[in-house]
Formats: sequence, C-alpha cells, structure tokens
Amino acid sequence: MNKQTLFVTMAAAAVLCGCQSSKVKISGRFVGSEAKNVYLEQVTPLEQTVIDSTTLDAQGAYGFRLKGVPQTPALYNVVYDGERIPLLLAGGDRVEVGSVGSVVRNYTVEGSEESDLLRLFYQAFVTGAQSLDEIAAQFARQHLTDDERKALVKEYTAEYYRIRREQLRFIIENKSSLAAVYALYQRLPGDSYLFNGDSDVVYYRTVAEAVGERYPDSPYLAPLLAEIARMDARISLTSQISEASYPDLELQDIYGRKIRLSSLAGKVVLLDFWSAELGNSNVYNAELKETYRKYADAPTSFEVYQVAIDTSKPLWITAVQEQQLPWISVSDLRGRASTALTLYNVQKLPANFLIDRQGTIVARDIYGKSLEEKLDELTR
Repeated sequence: MNKQTLFVTMAAAAVLCGCQSSKVKISGRFVGSEAKNVYLEQVTPLEQTVIDSTTLDAQGAYGFRLKGVPQTPALYNVVYDGERIPLLLAGGDRVEVGSVGSVVRNYTVEGSEESDLLRLFYQAFVTGAQSLDEIAAQFARQHLTDDERKALVKEYTAEYYRIRREQLRFIIENKSSLAAVYALYQRLPGDSYLFNGDSDVVYYRTVAEAVGERYPDSPYLAPLLAEIARMDARISLTSQISEASYPDLELQDIYGRKIRLSSLAGKVVLLDFWSAELGNSNVYNAELKETYRKYADAPTSFEVYQVAIDTSKPLWITAVQEQQLPWISVSDLRGRASTALTLYNVQKLPANFLIDRQGTIVARDIYGKSLEEKLDELTR
C-alpha cells in the first residue's frame, strides 16, 4: 500500500469513526459454578488491569458497558471463577459471552467476529496445554515400568507437536486477524519461543504485514514490529560469529537457573547433545561419567555442558537425578525444535563438540579413547 492510499484509508476511517458508536455492551450467563463475581480486564501491550466488576444475578446473568472504545479491536478479558476469556472488542460491539460448566472449554461468543475467531484458537490451545499437564503428572506415579514411561513420553511428544502444528496453522490461515497476534505470543509449558527461536521471525513478519494492512492503527502492531526488529538484530549478530569461536547458548538447568555456555570460558568444554527420550542414555552417560571423573583434577579444568533434546521436563529431570549426572545439565524442553540444534547444525543424537580453552571448536562427535586422547592434549 503506497503512502497516498494509506493516508486516504486512515482519513476515511477517521470520518467513519466519527459517526460510529464507541460503546460496547458485554452480557451473558455463567452456569455450573458457585462463583458469583465476574471481572473485566483491559489488556494493553504494557499492562493488564481490572476495569470493572459485577455479580451474577439469580439466573447467572451479568453485564458490562464500556464507553470510548476505539473502532480497532482491543483485547479484554472476562474473568470468572479464576479463568480468563479473551475478547477482541471494537466500538459498537454487542457481545454475548457465557458458558455452562467448564469456562474455558465450553464458553461461547456471539456478536464479535474477532472474538469468536480467537475462541477457536484459545479453547483448543488451553485444552491441549491441560492435556500435556495431565500426561506429565502421570510421571509422578510410583513403580512405573520402562514400557509405561516410554509410552507416556511418546504420548506427550505426539500431543506437544500436534498443538504446535495447530497453532502455526491457525496463525498462517488467519494472519490478518488480531487473533493471530494473540496466538503468536502463546507458549506451552517450558517454552520460551513460538517454534524455533529467532527463525520464528517469518511468522511474526507474515502477521505484521497482514495486520498492518487491515488494522494500521492497532496498538499491538508497534510491539510486534519491535519484536521483529529484535529478532533480526539477534540473527545478524549470530551470523557474525567467527569460525574460531562458537555460538553461545543460554539454557535452564533442572532448577530453572539460566546458564550460559560462554560462562565456562577458559575451560576445556564438551558441548554434548543427548536425549532422555531415546532410551539409551544410561550407557551413553555412564561412559562419559568415567571420562569426567578422570579429568576432574586436570591442570586445565574440564567441564561438560550437556543439552537435553527433550520435551518432557519430568522425564529429563528423572534421568539427570537417577543417573547422578555431575556436570551442567540444561534444556529448553523444545525437543527437535530446539534452537541449539539449529545453531550447531545437529542432525542426529547423540552429538558433541569439543571446545578448547581459547574458545575454538577443535573436534566434533568425538567419543571414548579418541576423546580422552584429545583431552590429554588440551588439559595438560
């Protein structure tokens, strides 16, 4: 869209807004819970604020009235019984929102196209996240057999990637909607990124361009463009890493502490990629533990920075604790979508990189006797 067309469009919108209502009415019924209070939150790019509250009547009905609502849809939450129903409301909307039984799973929306589109995404996403939590909770059962544990891992992984695929499909199919902007920022438990770290920029850019055409005045557009700029800057920085150095990583350990690979500068470091889900970690880590002990008192310190390519936090933590792994164990719990795999071009597991004390990668996929011979040379 050229500048003249954009100006005409915005001017026409301003004239139209002058004769359109800026009032919004929200009403409906909640049935199936003993909770009586209903709250309305306004969500801006900077904060989330309760702006009104009311009490259900004897039939479970409630209502809110808003003034001064712009014509570009903005995000609000109706909060009932501890659960949030997100709505994208524009001036003039007359919206009915209610549910029978479980709020998030069963709520309906009438009178707002964007809000109903958002409902399609939100209900499926939250239901999927709850399903993952239920599967993860089963790891706490006592006396799980190996077959039962593997079955749970398979179930969790399949559900995780199903939710991810549906989220990305929704974003692409509805890229010009503000519901797609909302979907961009939703994360499953343990996730920091939409799908694959900075390479997610393609989804952000696709949505920003489409939303910019449809809603050029949206308050959510500027933060979206700022996020794209930050991603582009990080990608540019990564591409400038010299061959004599290595891409840095910052991942969480089993206690939630973030640990940078670069914090080990001056040591000889084995950057190791593995997976508790593969089922061969006991033998693999047992051999590495012997090597780790052998060089514990070497003149030049030796450390292992081990990245778990898993999606199940309970399984990963259990493996680390049961095997009593003595080194740094970290993960982003994104499985094959881990940014670490992309940065180091890892195609199969296990995999490793040996980094000397100057920060140079001196070997790749080195094990057993070959690893110890190289460590003899580097740690003396």
